[in-house]
Amino acid sequence: MHRREFLAGVAAVGVAGHTLLSPYPTAAQTTGQPTALPIEKIPRWRGFNLQWERHQGDAMAHPFAEEDFATMQDWGFNFARLPLSYWIWGKPTDWTYINEEPLKELDRAIDLGKQHSIHINLNFHRIPGYCINQRELEPADLFTGRVDERRRALEAAVYHWRYFAKRFKGVPTTQLSFDLINEPPKMRSYEGEFQERYVEVVKALVAAIREESPRRLIFADGINIGQNPVIELAPMNIVQSTRGYQPKAVSHYGANWVPKDEYETTKVPTWPLTDDKGTRWDRARLQVEYVDKYKELTDLGVQIHVGEWGCYNQTPHDVALAWMSDCTSVWKQAGWGNALWNLRGTFGVLDSERKDVAYEDYKGHKLDRKMLEVLKKA
Repeated sequence: MHRREFLAGVAAVGVAGHTLLSPYPTAAQTTGQPTALPIEKIPRWRGFNLQWERHQGDAMAHPFAEEDFATMQDWGFNFARLPLSYWIWGKPTDWTYINEEPLKELDRAIDLGKQHSIHINLNFHRIPGYCINQRELEPADLFTGRVDERRRALEAAVYHWRYFAKRFKGVPTTQLSFDLINEPPKMRSYEGEFQERYVEVVKALVAAIREESPRRLIFADGINIGQNPVIELAPMNIVQSTRGYQPKAVSHYGANWVPKDEYETTKVPTWPLTDDKGTRWDRARLQVEYVDKYKELTDLGVQIHVGEWGCYNQTPHDVALAWMSDCTSVWKQAGWGNALWNLRGTFGVLDSERKDVAYEDYKGHKLDRKMLEVLKKA
């Protein structure tokens, strides 16, 4: 798959000169608009994020373990979000390049999901032109680059999502959904040109996907690192994906990759928590921060799912469990599903390396049984 097919895909986006045209008609455009078919109410999907793992340097073995799918099914979970980087099948140096070989592992993951009754949600954690981590490694920025750079990045993003829509067209939407962009950038305000740009990008990606696969279920993350609703996306008939990492003083205590100005306090966390401004964080505050601010969307019938959440292993275990219990309580009351980051690892229920947990042996892994029981009650 190279430049000819790439340019054919770009033509559908409508690029002319240096001005990016909307994929939807305006007063000056008379082209047809892809039909957004109604989607049924989604189940209250609950599960985990499963990361694509590399082995032996850059050589890839099976990146997804079948035992993870079997374990989730045994525990009663039904959802797996797979955060992906386009670098796995593509190149930042050539956005027209797609290598099909590693994508066979996604075929395998979808098949494992089918075998174990796990819905698969494919997410572009790194999309051409943007990633929440090491964004500067992209050759052009999808959101803040020059006009020609933004256009080029969007062309590439459309190309890759269109390819996925074609490749997985035969997979029922009950088994597979798409999550467009992981955590669009943090803004100084929730209004203005950055949000307009995000809406423009989402519209272009959704249009390309629906031209190839009209019934595909699509998720779009909220603005401001996934945390805030985007009312302008309400007419698009997609699920909005939010986050469950507030307050950062609890969820990311001790995480050295989080900027200090994002912490409400750097003191050893408690739950409930009083931050450095005297604000009390408790279940009532979580209700406001997580659920109430989405009311305008839910009143319009937009469905919400918590695509990522969790608590880093440096937070005291009893505090983590109390906070997690309140998080899941407000989401359950709202009827929202959720996906923990992650199943295995420093935020997970398996092999989290917490120093204050009496782990249980589970199929060769260290299981945090108390955390699992909180999740199962969610």
